[in-house]
Amino acid sequence: RKYPGIIFSMEREPGTQILEVEGLKAVDADGTVLFNNVNFTIEKGQKTVFLSHNPKAMTALFEIINGNRTADAGTYKWGVTITTAYLPLDNTAFFQSELNLVDWLSQYGTGNEVMMKSFLGRMLFKEEDVLKHVNVLSGGEKMRCMIARMQLKNANCLILDTPTNHLDLESIQAFNNNLINFKGNILFASHDHEFINTVADRIIELTPKGTIDKLMTYDDYIYDEAIKEKKAELYS
Repeated sequence: RKYPGIIFSMEREPGTQILEVEGLKAVDADGTVLFNNVNFTIEKGQKTVFLSHNPKAMTALFEIINGNRTADAGTYKWGVTITTAYLPLDNTAFFQSELNLVDWLSQYGTGNEVMMKSFLGRMLFKEEDVLKHVNVLSGGEKMRCMIARMQLKNANCLILDTPTNHLDLESIQAFNNNLINFKGNILFASHDHEFINTVADRIIELTPKGTIDKLMTYDDYIYDEAIKEKKAELYS
């Protein structure tokens, strides 16, 4: 069993202002309201998981706060000291080229070929793998490339949309362990119960009628009777 070397480090210590979101709304192409009246302020060091009955809601939020999608209402503001690294749910657009892995990764950071090969090696790519074209990679290989890309950024806020997709158990474990120890902020969505329960210290659920926002573990959240009643009201 081989474990990849997933190590996120921060180049810059974040200030006290991380992210402020006010009155955010997103509507799907078919007119479905994904979320509405979303207000929250992320505090320094928090690791926040976003939930919803509609998985498109989390993707819409992450795309909005990364500047890739326009909100249907509301605003967001990042703190001036915040640097982000984003792992999107759909990474197809990143791999529509015939670049090899070394040249592909070199687009996203400064450093020589040896350094890029080192990052790829940590993600379990062998010497002969790094000259493959990125457009022929498997789903798992693409995800490992995207994680290598994130590590190059040395960001103090990680945004992860369902990061365990296409990863094997060893990679999920390595990812999980590093996120637990990461000193910056994490905003993420996941289907993995253990991953959420061990990483998140704050839960924000996005609904068409507002949010539920709790500082607690995932296990406490899903078994809380008052929260169950609130969810029934917001999704009705």
